[in-house]
Amino acid sequence: MERIYRLDGLDCANCATKIERSVQQINGVEKAQVDFMSTKLTIVAPEKDIERISEEAKEVIHKVEPEVEVNNIQTEKKEENSKGKIIQIVVALVALGLLVIFSPAMPWKLIAYLIVYLWIGHDVLKTAITNSFHGEIFDENFLMAIATIGAIVIGEYPEAVAVMLFYQVGEFFQDYAVEKSRKSIRSLVAIRPDYANVIQDGHVKKVAPETIKVGDQILIKPGEKVPLDGIVRKGESMLDTSALTGESVPRSIYPEEQILSGFINQSGQLTVEVTTTFGESTVSKILDLVENASSKKAPAENFITSFARYYTPIVVGLAVLLAVVPPLVTGDPFYDWIYRALTFLVISCPCALVISVPLSFFGGIGGASKAGVLIKGSNYIETLANVETLVFDKTGTLTKGVFAVQKVETTIDQKKFLRYVASAEQSSSHPIAQSIVNYVDQPLLPVSQLEEIAGFGISVEIEGHHFLVGNEKLLSKYDIPFSAVDEIGTIVYVTMDGTLIGHLVIADELKENVAETLKKVKELGIKRTVMLTGDNHRIADAIGKKIGIDQVYSELLPEDKVLHLEEELQQKTAFVGDGMNDAPVLARSDIGIAMGGLGSDAAIEAADVVIMDDQPAKIPVAIRIARKTMKIVKQNIVFAIGIKIFVLILGALGFATMYAAVFADVGVTVIAVLNAMRCLKIN
Repeated sequence: MERIYRLDGLDCANCATKIERSVQQINGVEKAQVDFMSTKLTIVAPEKDIERISEEAKEVIHKVEPEVEVNNIQTEKKEENSKGKIIQIVVALVALGLLVIFSPAMPWKLIAYLIVYLWIGHDVLKTAITNSFHGEIFDENFLMAIATIGAIVIGEYPEAVAVMLFYQVGEFFQDYAVEKSRKSIRSLVAIRPDYANVIQDGHVKKVAPETIKVGDQILIKPGEKVPLDGIVRKGESMLDTSALTGESVPRSIYPEEQILSGFINQSGQLTVEVTTTFGESTVSKILDLVENASSKKAPAENFITSFARYYTPIVVGLAVLLAVVPPLVTGDPFYDWIYRALTFLVISCPCALVISVPLSFFGGIGGASKAGVLIKGSNYIETLANVETLVFDKTGTLTKGVFAVQKVETTIDQKKFLRYVASAEQSSSHPIAQSIVNYVDQPLLPVSQLEEIAGFGISVEIEGHHFLVGNEKLLSKYDIPFSAVDEIGTIVYVTMDGTLIGHLVIADELKENVAETLKKVKELGIKRTVMLTGDNHRIADAIGKKIGIDQVYSELLPEDKVLHLEEELQQKTAFVGDGMNDAPVLARSDIGIAMGGLGSDAAIEAADVVIMDDQPAKIPVAIRIARKTMKIVKQNIVFAIGIKIFVLILGALGFATMYAAVFADVGVTVIAVLNAMRCLKIN
């Protein structure tokens, strides 16, 4: 059984790791995971033990991090009060300034500095002591407490207070940046509907969306969010679809069309018949994807977590050696080497890495969501950034999956010809027949002697004339002479009284900008593009050539698609599909990309990336976002480790003061966090 809690007051990535480790050690816990960015704790345990484990987890968290409050997800979140922290910083800054200017004599000097030091650093000292009793020694609070107390012991009073003050200022800006980033993500999920207007016995009643059942009718007024997926039964309107698709241009909707939750109704009033429950609705799935995406960690994040765990104790050990060994060997006074060791301690805190790397991935996921691309985890960002081969399904992915009349050729009046053909096809449910009927905008004629010949076409009487409508085999069966038409698509031949009077070309339309999309992915460095389709080879080859696909495999069954994909997996491969038969291939590929607007649920569940508006043009956008995110992650890793090593060396050699050490810790963290927030900005 799974339980999810919100950890209010969790503002330190290292604290999140400590909580996760502590909860994992509770007897009976199968899995415990803390997501720092969404402040969620997920506990998986046997159902019989879940209550006991949940209570123990709350006690453990209170011991490890007393400031963190464990709440149910549904509980209203308290707003953080930053006013108290600002007052604390300002008072300390003014007091430090006055002490430096007037410099009182001893012992008043020591007393004054101690008062200011305790004012600005009491919370750090309290946390350091509490954590030490719980076995959590090598965290940033402990390092800062030891370094500043050490500075007081060796008589560096102004430096001790200044270091603690700068640390608190840095922590304030760091918390502000992280919270701003979290708010940006939360604004993406503001599409959650608050209520639904259900129609019952002719009356409209406002209820929670979770209470609506499939088949219920709801009313959506202008300006309201669409609460559940459904079919429009009455009314016309314009819809703002940007929250789901990233498209800024409103979309019109008419009766009998599908409407998705998360859209915003702009103009007309709509009556909608609900087709999914709230838990299965589009908006609910998107919220779940976005809120839980950062729990799937990328290799870079896992590396940083492991790195921080070993790096800090090693640096602390080196600091102790630095304080003791050189004075014993050289006979130098201990003062200088202790100062260097304390500087070394301040530098060693790995906050910049521990916070900025997951924040970068979180920002990338949020930025992609704004563009209408849902990436289900940080690990998929890393894979997507390294894709070399793109494999596409055809129908519904590169094409619209809708048959339409592309061309009409006839020896008689075209309007009359189309009326005859549509009248002949009006009772057929075949998609090609329906596409002809939908194409003709005029009253249809009554028919008689209708005979459907399976695999061939139709024989029918209209206004005393005998018509044949079908393929080449139908004409051969009735010995009617004809010249084969060499066009891409399905050719429907039409004869009247034994004479060929024309043909129609029916084809699946390409989606907008497909050729341009493939050109863009090649410009991004994708080495190879492949199309897998069950369609006949002539149509598949023609489409592949038209849009610039490198390799086309046609007339495939779903299992054949998997076999062909296996051949491509020597390189990092992404598969793009939309149908139920694509689910096995989506799951087997290095990264699966599903068309989410009209794609099947099976495809969306199996995929790692979901494109909300069904447009292939979003694929290069998704790749660009993934690469930008990975670039920022690498920048932060190199910057944070590089500066730390550089200042550690300077500190060991005696060239770096504690002020430089604070910059190497808090300053680098703030810069890295600000850099990570660039991931949220998407052109």
